Amino acid sequence: MRNIKNIVLITILFTSIYLHAGRFAGDFLEIGSGVRALGMGGAFVAVADDASTIYWNAAGISQLDEAEINIMRAYLYDGLAYYDNLTYCQPLPNNVTIGLNWTRLTIDEIPLFPEEELVYNVDMRSSFPDLNLSGQPNGFFMSTDDIFQFAFSKHIHYDINFGWLFFKLPLDLHFGGNIKYIKRKIFNNLGKGTGFDFSVLTKTDLKVLTDQDWMGELAFGFNFQDVGGTVITWDTESNHEDEILFNTKIGFAFFQPLEFINSELIFSIDKDYVYEAISHYGAELNYNNIISARLGYYDSNFSTGMSIKLYNFNVDYAFVTNVLGNTNRVGLRIYF
Repeated sequence: MRNIKNIVLITILFTSIYLHAGRFAGDFLEIGSGVRALGMGGAFVAVADDASTIYWNAAGISQLDEAEINIMRAYLYDGLAYYDNLTYCQPLPNNVTIGLNWTRLTIDEIPLFPEEELVYNVDMRSSFPDLNLSGQPNGFFMSTDDIFQFAFSKHIHYDINFGWLFFKLPLDLHFGGNIKYIKRKIFNNLGKGTGFDFSVLTKTDLKVLTDQDWMGELAFGFNFQDVGGTVITWDTESNHEDEILFNTKIGFAFFQPLEFINSELIFSIDKDYVYEAISHYGAELNYNNIISARLGYYDSNFSTGMSIKLYNFNVDYAFVTNVLGNTNRVGLRIYF
């Protein structure tokens, strides 16, 4: 079983190497940060109200009322890789919030085979059994992809006046972005690059717009990732360069209070446009700000999750189906 896993791993690894110069060089960035967001199928651009939103929509971090630390670990591809995330967000005066994020994708125990065994062709190996491949690795090495992000966001509240016969519509605007530094390491080679994301989130109260006291809030957000393209330069003799393509994420979210059960229901939908348009759908039911349950769907994958809040700690879990192996994510959010 372990040999089969190694073969699959090597195939994934070296396929990604050959695709570096093509349109899939930034696919490792599409995995997504956070536990809650993936439990909602990645439909989080317009929700964007916890620290993990540095990845989804950095403008949303100015929705945070207090400092937050977000820690996550996920096991990918049936345990062949693991994905870690650490985020810190700090509200500042004047409705400004800043955040720091570190995310790492790790594949370890990749077998390293002797290069001299590859110089003999099939005819020579069939004629001289001693030249057959031994199948024994010389050792093992590790591949890592690191992303470091500094995010910032500004919140502006504005009331749109429709005239004295009508009403003033409250509008909350959040503007933000992040500067990212990417470091990729495969065996003895290192690739580095920097990029920039710009994002906006707007939210309004449907209670005022519809004159119905039971209505909730509607939010719209978009995130322009890797504006202008992000170039990763490798320390090879040719200084090979990969380009991470520009991506647009657009999302809508509806927040509906359910006062009769002291809860809130969220429906959200996102679209990514980096390759072909991929839709993400998510839902969350939050009871008394203590326990939450989630469902999500995107690109033929289903997800579910839940959270439990104890004092200033929020324990998160998400399960995501995938053709390469189902994923379990666990995380902790700390407020102070």
